[in-house]
Amino acid sequence: VQLVESGGGLVQPGGSLTLSCAASGFSFRNAGMSWYRQPPGKERELVVSITNIGTVTNVDDSVKGRFTISRDNAKNTVYLQMNSLKLEDTAVYYCWAKVLRVDYWGQGTQVTVSS
Repeated sequence: VQLVESGGGLVQPGGSLTLSCAASGFSFRNAGMSWYRQPPGKERELVVSITNIGTVTNVDDSVKGRFTISRDNAKNTVYLQMNSLKLEDTAVYYCWAKVLRVDYWGQGTQVTVSS
């Protein structure tokens, strides 16, 4: 199982970024996926999830109306569109999947929101 995130970077407050997570090594179309983040000095937290059929769940209140999760089963990729970014969105963002009862994580991608 491999999860590879990309798309992070430095963005000004109010800006947008789209993160991607390319998955391999398992049946992606049958797996629910999630995005987590870990702000500096804080614990990792769940941002949003999507089921194998595209139902969005577990949306954190802090990102409602600003972040959108989606998936492309043909490309084995899950996305996180982030709009209206705030300083407090600064974190390392991780892709997550549970495969055969085992948790898998990507290496993370840094998102820094700063003026």
